[in-house]
Amino acid sequence: MAEAGTLHDAFIDELRDTYDAERQLTKALPKLAKAASSAPLREAFESHLAETQGQIERLEQVFESLDEKVRGKHCDGIAGIIEEGKSVMEEDFDDDTMDACLIAAGQRAEHYEMAAYGTLVAWARAMGHSEAADLLQETLDEEKAADEKLSSLAEGGINQSAAEATHSDEDEEAVAVGGGARKKGATNGKSGARRR
Repeated sequence: MAEAGTLHDAFIDELRDTYDAERQLTKALPKLAKAASSAPLREAFESHLAETQGQIERLEQVFESLDEKVRGKHCDGIAGIIEEGKSVMEEDFDDDTMDACLIAAGQRAEHYEMAAYGTLVAWARAMGHSEAADLLQETLDEEKAADEKLSSLAEGGINQSAAEATHSDEDEEAVAVGGGARKKGATNGKSGARRR
């Protein structure tokens, strides 16, 4: 019977998975930036690309601090998130809706990374790898800041612009179909809820 793995083994495995995730993201982030119509959103993706390249270097420092070979292990989780993002970019959305969807795709990746780095930091601290923990914490803090930046862009106008475009499209459709009989904001008769 094979010897059971240890927390150190799981930590190295997670580190390799995360290293690969970051490398995959360096290829995906430029595509998100290119698809963004909002200049601040494009800049956020470009800025995070530069951060991601630094995070890869930091992960290499973590491997070295543990006398481990720098190597990735294919990260299926981030690959799936990136694939979802690609399919969103293939949709025929108006610019504001596309930007809102790009933010959602970016945040899926950020949340995945925050979970991975949170685990890595906790395990590194538990095993007394303080240098590794500090390096990983620095990256975790950057991931949280990137997520907050995307939230502020979404809440700072992109989501509202997309919603307004949706309502103006619905109003135009209602006028075309109903001959203008329905007024903007008309309800469906149930608890004052707006028609969708």
